[in-house]
Amino acid sequence: MAVVLRLQRIGKRTQPHYRIVAIEKSSGPHGEPLEVIGHYNPKAAKDKEKVTINGEKVDRWVKNGAKPSETVGSLIVRARKAAAKAAAEQK
Repeated sequence: MAVVLRLQRIGKRTQPHYRIVAIEKSSGPHGEPLEVIGHYNPKAAKDKEKVTINGEKVDRWVKNGAKPSETVGSLIVRARKAAAKAAAEQK
């Protein structure tokens, strides 16, 4: 069973919204995910609002061998940069 982290589209035709899910590689685009680990809204104004990821879940899945897709990998990096920036602003 190969697990991947990828986007699963939800929302209307002109209002795309994506779930970031851990899912078996053989499942189709609308298959049942093993776990939802975040959300991506490409129409949001700010990076902080665009990507919402649970870092603990991502780390756990990657540690257990899940491979993020190219897009999800870049979204994870973006979310962590936004979180680090927000933490620096609070200090």
